Amino acid sequence: MSGAPSSSPFSTRVVAILIAVAAISFGAVLVMAGWAPELRDRNRAGDHPYSTSALGYNGFVRLLEDAGHPVKVSRLESDLESRGWGLMIVTLPAYGNFSVLDDRVFQPATLVVLPKWTGRTDPLNAARQADTRFIEARDLNDQLSVPYPDAEILRVRVPDSIETPFGAAPIKPDVRLQLIKAASLETIIAVEDGALLAYDPARSLYILSDPDVFHTFGLAQRENARFAVQLVDFLRYDTTEPILLDATLHGFERSENLLKMMFSVPYVGVTLVALAAALLLGWAATIRFGPPLVEARAIALGKQALADNSAGLVAMARREARMAPGFLALVRRRLAREIGAPRTLTEAQVSDMFDRLGPDAETGRVFSQMEADLKEPATSRDDLLTKTRALYRWRKEIIRRTLHERN
Repeated sequence: MSGAPSSSPFSTRVVAILIAVAAISFGAVLVMAGWAPELRDRNRAGDHPYSTSALGYNGFVRLLEDAGHPVKVSRLESDLESRGWGLMIVTLPAYGNFSVLDDRVFQPATLVVLPKWTGRTDPLNAARQADTRFIEARDLNDQLSVPYPDAEILRVRVPDSIETPFGAAPIKPDVRLQLIKAASLETIIAVEDGALLAYDPARSLYILSDPDVFHTFGLAQRENARFAVQLVDFLRYDTTEPILLDATLHGFERSENLLKMMFSVPYVGVTLVALAAALLLGWAATIRFGPPLVEARAIALGKQALADNSAGLVAMARREARMAPGFLALVRRRLAREIGAPRTLTEAQVSDMFDRLGPDAETGRVFSQMEADLKEPATSRDDLLTKTRALYRWRKEIIRRTLHERN
């Protein structure tokens, strides 16, 4: 069943607005699905590299940047085990799961910083801590008993200076100096019976027992800041080696999803080509399909149906180019009748009279010239359309001019 287009229930403007809203909504869903973790505020109180609070390590990141060291915060879990190169600094969260030291095989060189303090977040400012307090030594011992069953946490008086591989260095941790003591660890920086910096040969890990020389509150002391930079330089193989501070253990892990990969180099080129193809397909669908068709009769009635069927038969028979002389004769008879030309005139006299009516306004050709083009069959369908349109346009102009003069 064929039919004619029905009136559309939507205007062009409404359809354009609907398409725009759908496209923007779809893009927003993609952005939120792929980048939602990136958009949240990371500066909240805690012992992680993004925190600017007293126990945070963002001050340490800025200190290294100001010292000219290549430093960044790592949010990829794969950096812990399979990074290219660089010193990884892992800050263990207070009351966190220390079994992570057994669960992963850390790539050298890795420095693990033990916790010492815990804090309560300020309810009026999530980036600050309302107060801080010591983590009980027995609680740290319980946590360390998983990776190091023989480990013991010591809290001793702060000495005036300590001996290090890079020389004597004064440090000023808060209240007490926290040390670690374990038979399975090699002492690198010794203080009394414990170690401020120890090395685990089984896991290829360095362990810093007191975080006061790294976190923001401790770096307020110049001695701690100097010691922190010297310690980092001591642990690096080269001055150009990058320094990474892990944030995955604090819940800032960045997922390596397919959506984000599509918009990263080198895949972004293919993604842009695919988006352009989708836009072209959408545009083609928008302009191709109009209003829905109203169901109509299989065989239409009326003059228009008769004309359409006749045209279809002529096209099927491929006799369109042969219609030029017939169209010329039809136009000649109708125009002669419309302007009241005497029926006794010959074809030559009618042609002369039509020439005196004036040329075609667009091409400047008179009737006899257009008549000569149509006396023989056209060479093609396009040739027929060009010649008949010129004659039809000239006839309409003559009829319009004649009616105007009569009025």
